[in-house]
Amino acid sequence: MKIVILGAGRVGTSVAESLVSEQNDITIVDMDEARLRALQDRLDLRTVSGSASHPSVLLEAGIEDADMMIAVTQSDETNLVACRLAAQLFNVPTRIARIRAAEFLDNQRILGPDGFSVDLSICPEQILTDYIVKLIEFPEALQVLEFAHGKVSLVAVRAFQGGPLVGHQLQDLRKHMPKLEARVAAIFREDRPIVPEGNTVIEVGDEVFCLAATEDIRYVMRELRRMDKPVRRVMIAGGGNIGLRLAEALDRDYLVKIIEYDKRRCEVLARRLDKALVLNGDVTDESLLETENVSEMDIFIAVTNDDESNIMSSLLAKRMGARRVVSLINRRAYVDLLQAGSIDIAISPAQATIGTLLAHVRRGDVSQVHSLRRGAAEAIEAIVHGDSESCKLVGRRLDELELPKGTTIGAIVRGDEVIMAHHDTVIKAEDHVIIFVTDKKVLPKVEKLFQVGVGFL
Repeated sequence: MKIVILGAGRVGTSVAESLVSEQNDITIVDMDEARLRALQDRLDLRTVSGSASHPSVLLEAGIEDADMMIAVTQSDETNLVACRLAAQLFNVPTRIARIRAAEFLDNQRILGPDGFSVDLSICPEQILTDYIVKLIEFPEALQVLEFAHGKVSLVAVRAFQGGPLVGHQLQDLRKHMPKLEARVAAIFREDRPIVPEGNTVIEVGDEVFCLAATEDIRYVMRELRRMDKPVRRVMIAGGGNIGLRLAEALDRDYLVKIIEYDKRRCEVLARRLDKALVLNGDVTDESLLETENVSEMDIFIAVTNDDESNIMSSLLAKRMGARRVVSLINRRAYVDLLQAGSIDIAISPAQATIGTLLAHVRRGDVSQVHSLRRGAAEAIEAIVHGDSESCKLVGRRLDELELPKGTTIGAIVRGDEVIMAHHDTVIKAEDHVIIFVTDKKVLPKVEKLFQVGVGFL
């Protein structure tokens, strides 16, 4: 697939890294020539320097025969204009835009065919907010993801010493929960993927990904690890776009404190929030954290625009007694270094938001893509079409399928029914299949399984 990416910032770079590895033809456009050179040195892609909203620059990037354009510059206006140009002048089939302003996001007339012709709008700040809210609802989890319009949930937890399943085989899970269906879909041990089988033994420190019907997920988690107390007190470090959205989402049901350094921004926060306490100060000020009783916080969430501030404030909060700390970290090397240390959860914004984009890039009818372990693996929800003649999946048992190495089918959603995958499960047309891929090099082979032969009508 030929894809033009506008913007070589964090989101654009992460998208390029993911798509280049899947053998797509990528061209990336940005004003910053030094940034483009750095990208070209380490990735197999073309770069074009210039304004993403200029037709001449788009032409140089090869927009005329592009299959998709992804506009993720820092400017909403640039992204919107680029989508309009791509549709009206160059007839690009698929146009995706990063949009931050609610004035644009909430108005389909602006985004639709009569407006700027945006096929898909993404708001990374809102995606991150929803992601963090889920972590607050499930304080034991490292990651919480949903599939099939919320019918199925995937949770990642870290196995701890004395946990119910540590030292036991996976097949014992059914003995613990005879009335519930659940599936351990993936295990990571010291950054290495372990293919989960019935005789696999869970060890201390394993990162375990468990799949179950959403209504059963809390019960399943009790079998995987000790349940934490529900979250009541939340402290947010940083009152920018993400901090404000997060505070607004939590304001009604939690006791929220938000720290922001800029006084004018504090005034904006105070006007927008009903119950939350807005504090003007430095998030790394130990005396301020002590005065505001950070030791009593159930969760401390650092979401400033500065990685170092997020890391330092989170480490301080943890040392001072905060029960759980979450830190937003843009540099991937920092995320891998800090995860599972003193910081309970380190979130990479680009990896948390990239799934929404990838769902529109994958071949076949893919409705969801979630990045696991900061991009090391993926969970995909794809819809099966065709019949037994035109599709390699329809009418076949799972043990008859030739799945690529590192690929596991976790569950099937058939209408309103959630079916945990077993060796004798038969796939039918229109099933939603949830599949885990620990080696992203095999993704093209996985996509081919869901493609329908040309003879199918």
